[in-house]
Amino acid sequence: MLLDPQALKPNGFRVHIESPQAVETIARGFVSILSETYCSSSPIVFLCIGTDRSTGDSLGPLVGNLLKEKNLLNAQVIGCLAEPVHAGNLHKVIQELNSFYKEPYIIAVDASLGRSENVGTVKIGKGPIKPGAGVNKDLPPVGKLHITGIVNVGGFMEFFVLQNTRLFLVMKMAKVISEGITLGMKQFFA
Repeated sequence: MLLDPQALKPNGFRVHIESPQAVETIARGFVSILSETYCSSSPIVFLCIGTDRSTGDSLGPLVGNLLKEKNLLNAQVIGCLAEPVHAGNLHKVIQELNSFYKEPYIIAVDASLGRSENVGTVKIGKGPIKPGAGVNKDLPPVGKLHITGIVNVGGFMEFFVLQNTRLFLVMKMAKVISEGITLGMKQFFA
């Protein structure tokens, strides 16, 4: 099965969670970027960013929970509903990761805001993300690969928008993302 040409963008891969091939597209995009950027001596760490105190911002911790349930053999998962990684502790968590692991390959997972027609879209891309950018927080860029999900519309009253995002959408996105990651990890390490 070929990757949907619409999913390939110059800076990564995009797919809407309602696409019949969403899980496979996420897996293929994930494997493609991992193949280009991963050094086998680096431990893989999924850094799932967000908080359970805001529905829209809970995408990262929900993905973290689902990945922990899947017991990935070749990766660590940091950030879940019980122990979220958010604006208040991100600096500390990054410092701990860099002191505990030698050159960790961090895959950042986070929610984002975007245009209304892109809500429900997942993006997999090379390089770091800037967590909190959508809500004007000054946080360090993180990740050698990133996976973001557009959970709602940005541009005005972002905190309010995140608080009023539908949990159904966030849960569905978290399930599709975690299934795509799991499939991609199995394919990459096969």
